[in-house]
Amino acid sequence: MHMDVYDVAETWSRDRIASTQLVRLKSTVAQARKCAFYRQRLDEAGITPDALNHIDDIRKIPFTTKQDLRDQYPLGLLTVPTQEIVRMHCSSGTTGTPTAICHTANDLNWWSDLMARCMYMVGVRREDVFQNMSGYGLFTGGLGIHYGAERLGCMTIPAGAGNTKRQIKLARDFHTTVAHILPSYALIVGERLREMGEDPHDFPLRIALVGAEPYTEEFRKRIEDLFGMKVYNSYGLSEMNGPGVGFECLEQHGLHIWEDAYYPEIVNPETGQPVPDGEIGELVMTSLCRQGMPILRYRTRDLTRFLPGECLCGRKHRRMDRILGRADDMMIVKGVNIYPMQIEQVIMGFEEVGKNYLIQLENDGFGDVLRVKVEIRDEYFVEDMRQLHKVQQKIARALKDEILVTPHVELVESNSLPLSEGKAVRVHDLRAKK
Repeated sequence: MHMDVYDVAETWSRDRIASTQLVRLKSTVAQARKCAFYRQRLDEAGITPDALNHIDDIRKIPFTTKQDLRDQYPLGLLTVPTQEIVRMHCSSGTTGTPTAICHTANDLNWWSDLMARCMYMVGVRREDVFQNMSGYGLFTGGLGIHYGAERLGCMTIPAGAGNTKRQIKLARDFHTTVAHILPSYALIVGERLREMGEDPHDFPLRIALVGAEPYTEEFRKRIEDLFGMKVYNSYGLSEMNGPGVGFECLEQHGLHIWEDAYYPEIVNPETGQPVPDGEIGELVMTSLCRQGMPILRYRTRDLTRFLPGECLCGRKHRRMDRILGRADDMMIVKGVNIYPMQIEQVIMGFEEVGKNYLIQLENDGFGDVLRVKVEIRDEYFVEDMRQLHKVQQKIARALKDEILVTPHVELVESNSLPLSEGKAVRVHDLRAKK
């Protein structure tokens, strides 16, 4: 499929976007009714496709939450026969119930098109060599962007995450011009080049697509100045496929949400009512083109705002600000979503662990550092450092297995961590807030 075929929706007028959204919302509701969960939810709210006469009628549809997705795991939200499913992506974590999203071949086609559209918008062309420095597997960021790059016709290098030396060799040998990379990892690559006595400006990269972890405008500027390249912000979530939901254009002022494929709302997290443009609230998303597992009014818990006015690039698709925080306590470390409860479940499984712990998030100048301070019961806090070292390693390994990020585990004496009255303050985020 050539770019100009699926480039058309980029230039649609507001009227065209709105009328298409209504048609697609009706068919999405009809599709969603094929699973018992949504059929019951929609019946209780009196919602049939015919009850939707205007796109604003979407507000009559009840919200879907992360807990709903967990409750329906693994296949409760499926709306096609399982033999039509060609891929599944799943949230990380081995304790608690994960969330799974299933895709038909057509769903993957849509996703690839949207991702290719994002990349085309920031100047990526088929002549480019694209290196994906992101994790593959169940994490959507790898395959999602990979398929978009191939759809665009780029030579695509599935390098995967880490192994900086190899990343640099591949980029140099194949003259990589575009990379998908975590913002924190981009600085690590730059520093490694300097250690090798090279100027990162001489590196072949001209564009980096970054996302998966929140970062400031100042951080983006540091990466751009380090390599002399352009860095574009990306937004996605696995419940809405993954990357390709929203993307910056060349203006780098807000992320365009592809409204032919998703219906975005921003609501007050307390009341669920819409907030005016420019006001911060919780992003709520509805898939408009997914057959295998459509999702209606999903509460992302991501806090952002719609940017008022039209973009100078001329596209009419709405822009949202970068993610400004979470409506709940989820932490994002090195692009991985982590809940404090996951950490608590792991460390409290060790008999050596006392009653208190503290999660500290820091930034060492290159990226996020997750530090977990754990109180050890008196009888185990002995002089034998080798024993303590073994306990420390055991806890660190168990945490990495659960949260997929290697933490710095510090063992401390019981009653040495501050106790708070009322709700325990378990997380200290010491990363620079701007």
